[in-house]
Amino acid sequence: MAREKTISNKHSRRASAGKGSSRLNIEAASHLDAPRRAQPNDTVAESKQMSDDATIHMPELAPGMLYIVATPIGNANDISLRALHVLNTVSVVACEDTRVTAKLFARHGIHTSLCAYHEHNAEKARPQLIRRLKSGDAVALVSDAGTPMISDPGYKLVRACIDEGVTITTLPGASSVLAALVLSGLPTDRFFFGGFLPHKQGPRRALLENFTAIPSTLVFLESPRRLAASLADMVAVLGERNVSISREITKLYEETRRGTLQEMAGVYATEDAPKGEAVVVVGPPTQQPEMSSVEIDTLLQAALKRTSLRDAVREITDLSGLPRQTIYHRALALNEEDGGR
Repeated sequence: MAREKTISNKHSRRASAGKGSSRLNIEAASHLDAPRRAQPNDTVAESKQMSDDATIHMPELAPGMLYIVATPIGNANDISLRALHVLNTVSVVACEDTRVTAKLFARHGIHTSLCAYHEHNAEKARPQLIRRLKSGDAVALVSDAGTPMISDPGYKLVRACIDEGVTITTLPGASSVLAALVLSGLPTDRFFFGGFLPHKQGPRRALLENFTAIPSTLVFLESPRRLAASLADMVAVLGERNVSISREITKLYEETRRGTLQEMAGVYATEDAPKGEAVVVVGPPTQQPEMSSVEIDTLLQAALKRTSLRDAVREITDLSGLPRQTIYHRALALNEEDGGR
């Protein structure tokens, strides 16, 4: 059984985390029903105090283990006591931007060393982290906000750890993807995360084509500057669906807008770019009776007589709701059959 460290606040609201002079604040964060404006004297000490005789048992960290730690996506109090303990106790914390993580550490009185790990230095930094782990150091991995590995290069470090036999564990927590999904009011039993869409319209629409037949809710991340253009492309490719757009989640100006893709594309096209990265949650396609192969062939043959193969495929794909590749291959087969007659 792993040894346990006992952290008590009988006489103080701060307790040792077992690493030199660094200390861990163990006061529980208060639950906020809605985002509020930060006050000049806001500190963790203003959050809900634990009772004087409360005791928290924290297990000793395992040597040579990588701890994947979720951090807040907006409200700095949205972090677990276990996460604070691990971040305060590991040998080093690998993070995207040391300046961003340093602010979180200052808020919670953490003094652990930071090292940068991001897409621009990952190839060089990864072997160094693996060496530290194999030498017995406990290492934590965090992102600027939320859960690591969701649209960041952290998965390559995890892959390298697996290949090198390094043990990995995770400390679950905040995720803008899941937060926006539960705020959306759209089906959550099955969803597909599409990450960031390409910057340019052509590649963006081509990628969206791959998602047209997925029978689930779709979740995307988008920058405020490209939000209006991406919504317009979703209307063109995905058709009329319900959508929820969330930004600044857990922050003072948290906002979620809901409507149809057509409505939201119109709204954002007439407004200045909003502040903050957006999470776009698109509802699943409307269920339609599936066309028979005979019906599809009849429609394709008629379309091929009056337009190009490309336009015919697009038209019948929209009508049938079937994957574009399915219609495309059938159109090629019909063309070959007609050419052989």
